[in-house]
Amino acid sequence: MSEDRSEWSRARDGLLEVIVELGFPEELGILIAQELGSPQAIRRMTAYLRYARPDTAEDVADEMLAIRDEIRNWKDRKASEEANSDYNAMLLNGLDP
Repeated sequence: MSEDRSEWSRARDGLLEVIVELGFPEELGILIAQELGSPQAIRRMTAYLRYARPDTAEDVADEMLAIRDEIRNWKDRKASEEANSDYNAMLLNGLDP
């Protein structure tokens, strides 16, 4: 198993442990881990669950969606910054490489 895959598995297992401890079905944790995708996002969700201890699956899902939105916004901002940097370089140097 690759290091990335094992890191993802450890993050998922930690999330599942907290989900079940809070009384939610393990399947909810599996779906959340799949939706979040990265170990960092999964660990962030796990930290939220440990701290906030939400009572409803809706609260859990809302936080998952908020984390996904923040990740998407961050990626969009980074892509915009890169495009702006490339555009500024083109203005400075012209179209010739």
